[in-house]
Amino acid sequence: MTALSVLDLVPVRSDQTTGDAIAASLGLARVADELGYRRYWVAEHHNMPAVAATNPPVLIAMLASATSRIKVGSGGVMLPNHAPLVVAEQFALLEAAFPGRIDLGIGRAPGTDPLTRYVLRGGSAESADEAVTKFPEYVDDIRTLMTTEGVELQIGPRRQPLRATPAATSVAEMWLLGSSDYSARLAAEKGLPYVFAHHFSGEGTGAAIDLYRSSYVPSPEHPEPRTFLTVNAVVAETEEEARRRALPNVQQMIALRTGAPLHPQRLVEEAEAVEMTPEQRAFGHAMSQRWIVGSAEQAREQLDKLAAEYDVDEVMVHPVSGAAAGADVRTSAAREETLRLLAA
Repeated sequence: MTALSVLDLVPVRSDQTTGDAIAASLGLARVADELGYRRYWVAEHHNMPAVAATNPPVLIAMLASATSRIKVGSGGVMLPNHAPLVVAEQFALLEAAFPGRIDLGIGRAPGTDPLTRYVLRGGSAESADEAVTKFPEYVDDIRTLMTTEGVELQIGPRRQPLRATPAATSVAEMWLLGSSDYSARLAAEKGLPYVFAHHFSGEGTGAAIDLYRSSYVPSPEHPEPRTFLTVNAVVAETEEEARRRALPNVQQMIALRTGAPLHPQRLVEEAEAVEMTPEQRAFGHAMSQRWIVGSAEQAREQLDKLAAEYDVDEVMVHPVSGAAAGADVRTSAAREETLRLLAA
């Protein structure tokens, strides 16, 4: 059977506070841990009314503390937003606290709007652009800084050791993430594991994975290529109910892709009350055709077919089931049900 993992954006519903959303995600992570899911990754997005995953290292510390077995990581840290040493220090510390359980997934996109990106980089558009240009170099910097021996730098006549943490005994596993062939090519060149964001684009998946495998250069840590993909998933007792629960996220994605105003994620009943244009319905249907939506039997069949099509032994599901009105604001019962039915 295809191994399963979880991607979580920590969605904030219209009936929730940020604290409620975090509590719901902690509960979801515990369910994933109990059910035997392989990994639980959190994204990095900024200044979005429906996403509380702004700071992966902080969330990872909470999630790893709330679970006992599952690997916890970032999907991903958006490297152009951060200094490489800061990322290396954060994940070296997490790995020291939870050895063998920390993944560092790295992406090149900013994960936000241009203004927020400008503020994240200290009010300098030039430094943000430079960080994107230097992405391959920054990946190397983090990889080296997290090693147990660190590096030694020379500035003028002085040489000084530099380590992400004083006495590391293990290193967080690094993955490169992408939704185009850029990261596939870079991951292959550097001998790193690679993940394609199928949940976001759904297009070019096969080409990117084929490029990664065909051009892979073995590294000491990874003599063989390692890859999987992500997919949106909504699973319920019936296909009809699954499609109802998918509607809030479908509307959210339509707004994101068309530049419409964003809002906290609607409840299912709120989404059903929205009058969608024929064009929006067609667009939403086309997007959700690339998702896993249906009953447990239908969903598992779709998932195994997806894994076989791209020849991966692991799929990371992004559970996007909407909540019903009156649901407990500090839990996410519909998302939990998606994980339970997929794992059954």
